[in-house]
Amino acid sequence: MLKEIVIAIQSYSRAHKFISKHRLWKWIIIPGILYTILFMVGMYFFWTSSGAAVTYLSHSLGIDRWLHRQSSGFLSFIFMMGEIMVRLILVLFYFSLFKYLFLIIGSPLFAYLSEKTESIIAGKDYPFSWSQLFKDMARGIKLALRNTLWQTVYSVSLLILSFFPVVGWVTPVIVLFVECYYYGFSMLDYSCERHKLSPTESIEFIGKHKGLAIGNGIIFYLMHLVPILGWVLAPAYAVIAATISLYYQHKEV
Repeated sequence: MLKEIVIAIQSYSRAHKFISKHRLWKWIIIPGILYTILFMVGMYFFWTSSGAAVTYLSHSLGIDRWLHRQSSGFLSFIFMMGEIMVRLILVLFYFSLFKYLFLIIGSPLFAYLSEKTESIIAGKDYPFSWSQLFKDMARGIKLALRNTLWQTVYSVSLLILSFFPVVGWVTPVIVLFVECYYYGFSMLDYSCERHKLSPTESIEFIGKHKGLAIGNGIIFYLMHLVPILGWVLAPAYAVIAATISLYYQHKEV
């Protein structure tokens, strides 16, 4: 798995060189700007609502009043850390829902970028077909909904765990790795579909190559640490890097 994570990470560098060499910037910048606008608006409302949710929960359970009566700095610190962890998990969960919404909206573009990338690398032409495009969109939506369901199950389970002091502090890290896997899964599936793998076969294949999915998702999320520029480039870079990593994985095999 570690080797595959490294391959996936290195593929982002290859993706940058590939985009520059073949002048694909128009397919990167325009959807990237749309993603950035939606991301900024979404995260503003997500962060605000997560704070309100945590405050409401704390007040409903009487935690704030109980802490006030205890007058303990240590207990206040423990529960403050717990509150931060819960809020982070809620934001990550909100972001995962936003991410899948964008994947559904952008599935035609992502499918096209993945196809164009492999077409250039392999020197093989994939003729455009409206019927195939609609099939790709339907498949992408179906898998996005499936991944949303499973990721929600995992996120809710980890959210419950986060209420336990100290133990719950590591849950945001686990949630982030789950996020990375499922996002990378979506990026890799465009190539799996093009190679005629059924959704079930794609799930099984990517399950055997979790490192490629996790590595792709890790860099995608790290790019969000670079305001504006990282947000604009992250989605398209992720799909091109995923296509490249899977192509070279097959070549090495």
